Amino acid sequence: MTPGLALGIVASLLQPGLRAHSMTTLDWLPAAIRERSRARALAANEVLFRQGEKALAIFEIEHGRLRLIRNTVAGHSVILHTARAGELFAEAALFASNYHCDAVAAAASRVRIYPKHELLAAFRAEPALSERFIALLAHQIVALRARLEERNIRSARERVLHHLALATGPDGRTMPLEGTLMDLAAEIGLTHEALYRTLAELEKDGAIRRTRAGIALRKLSRA
Repeated sequence: MTPGLALGIVASLLQPGLRAHSMTTLDWLPAAIRERSRARALAANEVLFRQGEKALAIFEIEHGRLRLIRNTVAGHSVILHTARAGELFAEAALFASNYHCDAVAAAASRVRIYPKHELLAAFRAEPALSERFIALLAHQIVALRARLEERNIRSARERVLHHLALATGPDGRTMPLEGTLMDLAAEIGLTHEALYRTLAELEKDGAIRRTRAGIALRKLSRA
């Protein structure tokens, strides 16, 4: 599969309205719940909650990034997801007794905390809210499946192009670069050496343009 074809497939699957960041706002929540929520500031590497702790709330990131990390019985740590500004995370806490992973700030961050008992009561009282929440989860599942498919792409070049296409911002071309390239390498399952080499090749070929703010796709070759 050529890089251009890979990008075309991704673009057809993830229309702008289906991108993960388009469904993460909680503005539809009742004003009373938002007003009673509280915010918490986290320093880089500070822990929000630990795997196994009682699940009391779900969270929205106002700014910064949090990593969700699963600790295995073999003593290894696996990054399950990196949540970013505007995203909701730990949604499973609504229906679980305990958190299934650690949540650790990848950078200085601020999160808004929504007690799950209040959300569940609101969902029971207003079925329309439940439908909106289900819609949000459905969009997140689409994004998750795309990311899982990404890990099955063996070519580093095509995996990077696939990720860039998934993560583009409002312009449909540029992926904002948050954190370091080592963070990005870990997120997409490449060594940082492989990522650096691949980005250099793509830039040399004119497929991407790197700036301080991010990485922009420059062309869709049909060759």
